[in-house]
Amino acid sequence: MNFGKCGNRLYNHCNKTSKLKGIQMSKNIWTRIFIGVLLLAGTVLSTSAQSVSVSGSIGKGTAARGSSTRATVVMNIPGGLHVNSSRPGSEYAIPTSVRVTATGAKAGGVVYPRGRSRSFSFSDTPFNVYEGRTTFTFNVTVPANFSGNTLRVRVTVRYQACTNEVCYPPTSKTVNLTARVN
Repeated sequence: MNFGKCGNRLYNHCNKTSKLKGIQMSKNIWTRIFIGVLLLAGTVLSTSAQSVSVSGSIGKGTAARGSSTRATVVMNIPGGLHVNSSRPGSEYAIPTSVRVTATGAKAGGVVYPRGRSRSFSFSDTPFNVYEGRTTFTFNVTVPANFSGNTLRVRVTVRYQACTNEVCYPPTSKTVNLTARVN
């Protein structure tokens, strides 16, 4: 007698195997959905933090040999976000930092704005943050013997953007500033 896979004697075994396979497939589907949601959430979170823009300029686009020129870096923080200031007031908050390197010239220290003290539901202590348009300045001194016609300054801004509920991973943005040298 040939009962086949689910003949009379093997019916209970086949029925249990089918149920187990169904449960296994259901777990696989839910695992894939969960991973997809995590990936989507990560994309949304990084997109929000990445929506902060950084730009800048050196003087009015020109610099004179043997003198100093003021450079400006602007961070535009969209509504709904804030960025920890250079002195956020919490050991757990990652401060904003601006690193400047100039080729063939000397960059002075960065002047950081004050920021604004804000309270959040997740902390008893207020944080000092930047919101909206935030400007950092520094001087660039071009030596009298500067060779070339273009001053190049590289600025890297490292910051941590947050909403009122969550902070995103710290990120850095680099801008290259140039000015014509007279």
